[in-house]
Amino acid sequence: MNPALLLLARVAETSAEVAESTSEVANADRVYGIGEALGVALFVWAIVFCVLFIIFVCIRLFGAVVGSATKAKAPAPVTPAAPAAAPAEEDAGEEFSSGSLKLKGCDEKTAAMIMAIVSDNTGIPLNELIFKSITLVEEK
Repeated sequence: MNPALLLLARVAETSAEVAESTSEVANADRVYGIGEALGVALFVWAIVFCVLFIIFVCIRLFGAVVGSATKAKAPAPVTPAAPAAAPAEEDAGEEFSSGSLKLKGCDEKTAAMIMAIVSDNTGIPLNELIFKSITLVEEK
């Protein structure tokens, strides 16, 4: 075959490839319509939200793994030994007193109700609380 014809064939192939690439470049400069632009935008948003959801799932899984590993390594809470039996009272009629209570402006029934409410709200047993005084405050 003639070398000039081979050279001419290669030039023709190269020019065809150049023509295809220029048509692709020409399509890149075209303006999209509203429908196409909204479609592309929604597609991109969907991709972004899918990636965010995948990241969310990974964080949750990592937190669950770390949390279970932390719970497994944490020492068991020390349970207090059985409370010692209360010493037998020598005189059943004698009551325990931890000092004196001064009532200022309120009766014993109201003071007892206040002490019970404080004990209930704090969760401390009434026999462990020490009240020094209870004063009635008048509203003006």
